[in-house]
Amino acid sequence: MAIINVEYYSETLGMNRKFNVIYPESSKTGKEVNSDIPVLYLLHGMSGNEDSWLIRTGIDRLIRHTQLALVMPSTDLGFYTNTSYGMKYFDAIAKELPQVLHNFFPNLSTKREKNFIAGLSMGEYGAFKLALATNNFSYAASLSGALDLSDLKEQSAENQAYWTGLFGNLDQFNESENSILYLAEHHVGPQPKLYSWCGEQDYLVAGNDRASAVLEDNGFDLIYKKSPGTHEWYYWSKQIEEVLKWLPIEYKQEERLS
Repeated sequence: MAIINVEYYSETLGMNRKFNVIYPESSKTGKEVNSDIPVLYLLHGMSGNEDSWLIRTGIDRLIRHTQLALVMPSTDLGFYTNTSYGMKYFDAIAKELPQVLHNFFPNLSTKREKNFIAGLSMGEYGAFKLALATNNFSYAASLSGALDLSDLKEQSAENQAYWTGLFGNLDQFNESENSILYLAEHHVGPQPKLYSWCGEQDYLVAGNDRASAVLEDNGFDLIYKKSPGTHEWYYWSKQIEEVLKWLPIEYKQEERLS
């Protein structure tokens, strides 16, 4: 397994960007690593960046016996969206990053069935948005996700300039592709398989309940779980292993301590 930090110039954003990659090695997996390697994109939350998953969890240890590659990009505080002030964070990750990634790592799969995405909090919003608004990903996972922003206008009173800067007119948010619920109700094409977890004491749990009901009503293959927990890394570092076991990859829990 190799951990690689890549800096590149983003034509979409007009600035240098970074992402981290965990790349599988045959000496660790016991199998020859060929082309068409499956890929999991891991997205950070509001206070994070491309280093968050590496620093806060043992994700490198958890996947060291798999043939899965991890890609960890950054979106700053851009909520993985094309903002109203012209920064196209959604396009940078949905369209540009896969091309950049394949230029550096041509053995990574470009097939939908071998591309997965997951995130926490803001990153989960990004993961479900990217999975529902594109056909890039076959599996998408949420940890403590900001899934239901339908009352964003009421909640944004203290920081309205920020939210308006992201999404534009908040009166139109619920009828736009910035809304996960809207995307669920208007999704076209093959549906990604979805996994969602939220702590029972998390301030986002009610929104997760509502969003999960909408996704199920629209026919999505969704696993929704709740257990004791709050909005913090202690729980996310535990739950990411459940996500890895859910993905269609070879993953053996007992090997994580070897």
